[in-house]
Amino acid sequence: MLHAALLDADTYEEVEADRRSIVQATLVVGLASTSFGLGTAIQSMNAGIEGVQLALQVVISALLPPVFWFGGSAFAFMTGASFFRGPETETDFAEVLRTTGFAFTPGLLLVFSCLPPATLGLGIYFLTSLWIVIAGVVAIRQALDFTTARAVGTFGSAMVLLWIVVWGLSVVPLPV
Repeated sequence: MLHAALLDADTYEEVEADRRSIVQATLVVGLASTSFGLGTAIQSMNAGIEGVQLALQVVISALLPPVFWFGGSAFAFMTGASFFRGPETETDFAEVLRTTGFAFTPGLLLVFSCLPPATLGLGIYFLTSLWIVIAGVVAIRQALDFTTARAVGTFGSAMVLLWIVVWGLSVVPLPV
């Protein structure tokens, strides 16, 4: 995890090649999810939020890392293996899922996003999120055997597609 957080390309190559590392990748995302949920819980309780609203905020924040991991990886695989495909690109969804899972390692710092003053917590949140994005680009670059430019394009298109799906689901009327 340390080498993944330090953006070591060789580490991402090892993860890509090791089929058993999906368990570790899932654990990394789970830890990031727990960290974000805990940080949100502490911050919300300090703000006086309680009950159902607190539970809802914690659940939503804890679900974000797995949703971004799985959904973002699926869209990155689809766009990267088709539209951004390079001459060296050989991959499958599991490789992308493994490498992008390890890209969530900096997410363990999200627990500190609750630190006062609010500007410090917000700064930690934004810097950690940026770190995860950069690690995600490195993970995609290694999983899809891309140039950095193709990896950035793949990551960006995957996030736009994920946003469209999540936004679309949020505005669809519920069946009555």
